[in-house]
Amino acid sequence: MDMDMAHYLLTEPRKDKENAAVSPSKEAYRRLLAEKLLNNRTRILAFRNKPPEPENVAAADATSSHHARPAKQRRHIPQSAERTLDAPELVDDYYLNLLDWGTNNVLSIALGDTVYLWDASSGSTSELVSVDEDSGPITSVSWAPDGRHIAVGLNSSDVQLWDTSSNRLLRTLRGVHEARVGSLAWNNSILTTGSMDGKIVNNDVRIRNHMVQTYEGHSQEVCGLKWSGSGQQLASGGNDNLLHIWDVSMASSMPSAGRNQWLHRLDDHMAAVKALAWCPFQSNLLATGGGGSDRCIKFWNTHTGACLNSVDTGSQVCSLLWNKNERELLSSHGFTQNQLTLWKYPSMVKMAELTGHTSRVLFMAQMRSTPWLSRQREGAKF
Repeated sequence: MDMDMAHYLLTEPRKDKENAAVSPSKEAYRRLLAEKLLNNRTRILAFRNKPPEPENVAAADATSSHHARPAKQRRHIPQSAERTLDAPELVDDYYLNLLDWGTNNVLSIALGDTVYLWDASSGSTSELVSVDEDSGPITSVSWAPDGRHIAVGLNSSDVQLWDTSSNRLLRTLRGVHEARVGSLAWNNSILTTGSMDGKIVNNDVRIRNHMVQTYEGHSQEVCGLKWSGSGQQLASGGNDNLLHIWDVSMASSMPSAGRNQWLHRLDDHMAAVKALAWCPFQSNLLATGGGGSDRCIKFWNTHTGACLNSVDTGSQVCSLLWNKNERELLSSHGFTQNQLTLWKYPSMVKMAELTGHTSRVLFMAQMRSTPWLSRQREGAKF
């Protein structure tokens, strides 16, 4: 900036006003000087062109900024199965649990009187056990946490324990129940069994006298059993429309103590409670699903017994699985739509509905390295 010229422009007008009488020669000299030095411009730091509009400036700043956040991409949810396996002779029974995925990445599935193992790593299939007609059909399967042993519940009320590394029967638990065993759940070395007789029994498979606790609260078949991640609480659902929460700290270690009182008895569902799923990222949060006359997914605080939310899905709820990485819940359904629905938690906004199944999606199991597997009658879809 030319400071002399600036001083001239700032002071000369003031002098003109203060000195009203100016000689013609001085006025002519001032005009000539302004014309030669400023090209007749009378403002300092003025825009030659019209200044840009404010929104254009903002757009230019956003374009040139090195700190602009990239737009978050929406996750793609495939609408078709990656793989489908044939599964003939699957018993079409809502109250059974015929599918489980072990920590060894091997899927177990009961088809009629036989348990098959499918290795997801190699794609190979093998037969583990085939029971006789007096014992079968098989009514439940469940992998032990070690990924080596598997429990098999039978229609005859017995429970078999198998070593899958040698295809060897280790022991048979007899006299535990008086009817078929449709529900199994492991808590370390404790195998919890649920039956059509309404009883729930904790079995310590390491000892000869394996029955260590008995929980009685259901008047009809126990069709859902799940231990919490901490192993401190057990959820049970039955065909009597009841949900029970049992706390391990309230259970006696003495078999002779007999019945154990529940922590919570919850009767909000209007149909059988089979679908149970403990939240992996929030303690004391349990999701449950009701049968065809209920169709609701409910969320519970198992510490207080309060129902936190209830969502009408429009269909029989068969199974529930959490996706902890995305904070989502997957539900499988039967009558009337036979769909899979992916929900965002806790808003319960539908992320996707998958309708590739042609009959009830009775069972689901979760693979350790990928999010989901679903199971329908006559076929397994990944």
